[in-house]
Amino acid sequence: MIIGFVIGESKPTSISAQTSRPLAVGEYIIIDSEENRLLGLVEKTIVSSAALTDVHNYDEAVESKEIADINSRDKSFTTKIMILGSLSSLKKGVVVIPAIPPFPGTPILEASKKDLESVFNPSNSSWSKIGTLLRNPQIELKININKIVTRHFGILAMTGMGKSNLVAIIAKEIAKLNGTLIIFDYHNDYDNLNIKKMNVMDAKINPRLLDANTLADVLEIRENADVQQRILRLALTQNVKESKEFWDELYKQVEFVGANPERKEDRHSADRVCDKIDDARHRFADILDPDIIDPISLIKEFRINILNISEFSEKQANVVLAYYLQELLTDKKLSTITKNSKNKRKKYRFNSPVFVIIEEAHVFIPKFEDTHAKYWASKIAREGRKFGLGIGIVSQRPRNIDSNVLSQIGSFAIMKIIQEDDQRQIAYAVESISKDLISQLTSLNVGDAVLVGQCVNLPTLIHIDEAKEKIIGSDPNAVEEWKKMMLFNNTTMDSRELVNKDLLL
Repeated sequence: MIIGFVIGESKPTSISAQTSRPLAVGEYIIIDSEENRLLGLVEKTIVSSAALTDVHNYDEAVESKEIADINSRDKSFTTKIMILGSLSSLKKGVVVIPAIPPFPGTPILEASKKDLESVFNPSNSSWSKIGTLLRNPQIELKININKIVTRHFGILAMTGMGKSNLVAIIAKEIAKLNGTLIIFDYHNDYDNLNIKKMNVMDAKINPRLLDANTLADVLEIRENADVQQRILRLALTQNVKESKEFWDELYKQVEFVGANPERKEDRHSADRVCDKIDDARHRFADILDPDIIDPISLIKEFRINILNISEFSEKQANVVLAYYLQELLTDKKLSTITKNSKNKRKKYRFNSPVFVIIEEAHVFIPKFEDTHAKYWASKIAREGRKFGLGIGIVSQRPRNIDSNVLSQIGSFAIMKIIQEDDQRQIAYAVESISKDLISQLTSLNVGDAVLVGQCVNLPTLIHIDEAKEKIIGSDPNAVEEWKKMMLFNNTTMDSRELVNKDLLL
């Protein structure tokens, strides 16, 4: 059915149209060009009234409204439409933009369910459903899992807009495909995820495997504490690393270095390092394990692996993440090289693709600071595709994430974002998102997202499914919880009063 016509100046990538009804931003339409039928996405809609234009007072507004109500030609619906490509080509997964733009007067049609399903709901096994089209909820929306694993994926949104829900959906779909996923869980959000093939564990550090600078971060020795840093560096000898009782030997060696009669001023600093060692070995006994041979071996292939790093301080979590990322990249490189060589006898930890998701990415991959984790995340973003190692970053502060890493991400799910600095960072990093779509980010509801990049055929506004498998993570109902606690407390008090009366009697 014809719902409008192309007007004004047309371009190969965008047109303006007058329509018979207001079209919603995110709605798909067909441009019935003589050359080819084109699929378009509504980016902007303007509703105007001739009678109610240039109204200067209330009485004039009342009179103008009466005129507008009886004049069927009064309302004007002007729409800006992004041309997504030839419909016949899009059905094959190929984007072909017309060389000649549609002529003014070209009809605008409603997109049929069949047309939209052929583009957004491919039957290929690489595609998995994560939601529905925002303006066409009867159309399922699938993403290409291959593309997020090999070309990387970013989830950006304000707190409470559905980031962890989308991570849970992706985890569920990867589990169905017998894939290997690793989630670095910074806030203990996923340990209760109700998905088969789950492997939940506490991330661990073997301090023997660290150099002195990295161990200083784990022990939380300040960067500007130069004397303490030097003492630890001198104390961490190869003999200490190979000793049976690592912490005891390190402690003794620090005391020995601090007892140097030629540097009496080192005594106090050595005592501070000993305090740090003693504190770390007891407070973090569960996660600093000098006897674990290979922390990476705890991760299981073909499973959804949840690595809990919530017990670590920020610096310690950074060290953990860097260590795991380094080992994963090294292992994937070697396994890929072996797979392509004649000598295939040696087995590595992971012989199939691995996808890693980093929560709170702005903490570990900061824009204005060099961290261990940032170095290895950047390296995976650049090189991981060749070795079957993908990275997913999740953050509510895009403006604080390193721009070089963001620029390597092939696909994004962008939910509600209000801060202008965040919007500018997104516009810089995501070439396929227009200013008009970015302007819509402030009006998205919980679970709504703009999906762009290689994991979808086209830029898409979607509503993400709710992950029933995710038991926790939604906002608490404070009012209901207070009410329940008050009832409980009142009941408890009444019971105590009865008991006291009985005792008095």
